[in-house]
Amino acid sequence: MSRNWLAVASADHVMRGRRGGFMQVCHGQPGPLARLLPGDRIVYYSPTHRYLPSHSERVKDRLQAFTALGTVANGDAYQVDSGAGFNPWRRDVVWHEAEAVPLGLLITELDFMQGPNWGYRLRRGLIEIGATDMERIAEAMFTAVARPCRQAA
Repeated sequence: MSRNWLAVASADHVMRGRRGGFMQVCHGQPGPLARLLPGDRIVYYSPTHRYLPSHSERVKDRLQAFTALGTVANGDAYQVDSGAGFNPWRRDVVWHEAEAVPLGLLITELDFMQGPNWGYRLRRGLIEIGATDMERIAEAMFTAVARPCRQAA
């Protein structure tokens, strides 16, 4: 039976992974990726648009949205050479056509957010969430992609 995961990364890092067909979490650490199995569902939450090391910069760059939805592909985690001595671990993902959805639209509907300190849990970079939460997030993201485009007047 597949499991459901919520990963945390800036939107620019998520988009890089979508373009390359992969995911990485926790600054490229292998441990969290070992918990994932082929067929598991993954959703990314992006607190910011860009990765910014300074807290004051992150506050100004706030996004707070679910930004990608996919399914873990076959194969194990693997390490890549990204240059400058950075060798992150990645996992291949089949990304779905879905639009970003602001966290605020779903905050009262998601079970994992109802307990105290839910935001602190996200600092782990990868947490397991329930099937109902994943379905609610996916429905919102798929609905957003299906909206007709507004025509310019």
